[in-house]
Amino acid sequence: MTKAISEANLAQYAKDLNNTPAHAALQKAVMNNGILKSAESIESQTKMTPTFSIDLETGAVANQKQSGRCWMFAALNTMRHSIQAQYKIKDFELSQNYTFFWDKFEKSNYFYENIIATADQATDSRKVAFLLTTPQQDGGQWDMLTALIDKYGIVPKSVMPETYSSSKSSELNATLNLKLRKDAVALRKLVNDGASADKVEETKNQFLSEVYRILAYTLGNPPTEFDFEYRDDDKNYHIDKGLTPKSFYAKYINWDLDQYQSLINAPTADKPYKHLYTVEMLGNVIGGREVRHFNLDIDDFKQAAIKQLEAGESVWFGSDVGKESDRQLGILDPAIYDEDGLFNTSFAMTKGERLDYAQSLMTHAMVLTGVDIVDGQPTKWKVENSWGDKVGTKGYFVASDAWFDEWVYQVVVNKKYLADDDQATIKAEYDKPTLLAPWDPMGALA
Repeated sequence: MTKAISEANLAQYAKDLNNTPAHAALQKAVMNNGILKSAESIESQTKMTPTFSIDLETGAVANQKQSGRCWMFAALNTMRHSIQAQYKIKDFELSQNYTFFWDKFEKSNYFYENIIATADQATDSRKVAFLLTTPQQDGGQWDMLTALIDKYGIVPKSVMPETYSSSKSSELNATLNLKLRKDAVALRKLVNDGASADKVEETKNQFLSEVYRILAYTLGNPPTEFDFEYRDDDKNYHIDKGLTPKSFYAKYINWDLDQYQSLINAPTADKPYKHLYTVEMLGNVIGGREVRHFNLDIDDFKQAAIKQLEAGESVWFGSDVGKESDRQLGILDPAIYDEDGLFNTSFAMTKGERLDYAQSLMTHAMVLTGVDIVDGQPTKWKVENSWGDKVGTKGYFVASDAWFDEWVYQVVVNKKYLADDDQATIKAEYDKPTLLAPWDPMGALA
């Protein structure tokens, strides 16, 4: 039986407020300064100094500007670090615009294929509604980036630089999503009217040709052959002629991407640890690498990342960056704001509860480039962001280990840093992972 709020209830609530210690002073502080500034802790700032026992030299940070390409920047940053070191090219960047072009193009085809596959369902079915809510977006996953590299390679930023729409993607996204929804109407009608598979495919290909034109106008033409020209830190000039995106990758990076595994820490009842998961309708390249997450408890999860850092290689990771963080200071720490103390209440939820009750999910990808180990345990982590050098310490953030425990959901490491039995499980379950629903929080795009 439902009950309305009574006058007696209201009187009690007001009495409770008046009985709260220092409520008048706290009310003035919050009204004048807002919640976060009123709850901010100086102690956290003094503890989160940017000094680490393991600290990789990675150079100046990149800047994704007004786009949602953090996952792409983070992945390409892990790869550029090795190029910078090996070829002595300070602050070298790979083209985020090149992978952005192909991601948009492949996501469009991925959307069309899912629309065709669900054409027999009503538009208000949960799956179709999920597809139509955001036909495509800037965000992605590590495995989606590797699918693009497998198919298209990568290029230096000098070969395909940024454009207005790559750095400020809202106009492109609005235009492209309008087209994809309009095309969904036509494709669903063809299927439901009994058109042949050849006719549906022909129509889809015409739509993709138009998508390609939109992307070429906004992002430029992706190069098929180019010369790589640079001057190293010793002022020596180099030129490598006649490269393709795939040959550039093979020569200058040549990582075996099949050896890199996405690990998640999702302490929820529906995802037992030490098993492999995938997410329905999550991807970009049809027929390409699919998303595979291996769920580990937080200790094993962190140890894998630490082992890769100890070996001198940075680590791609995904987190809920907006929680318990100060963007300008570059501090990620649960102690940065004392909202419990400010409001004389408790906002505490477990990590699993936050996932189950839609309070949190992965929103941003960055790179771990260091960690401070004290008495054998991590205390804080060095984070390379992609928001430019005007935030944090020249663009680098410091995350407390407590923040890592609560808000980091994904890391990508070489499988050799995992226990033998975990490697065996991944191999055994790779072709038959547990399938999660499209809207599962582990399907969030950074």
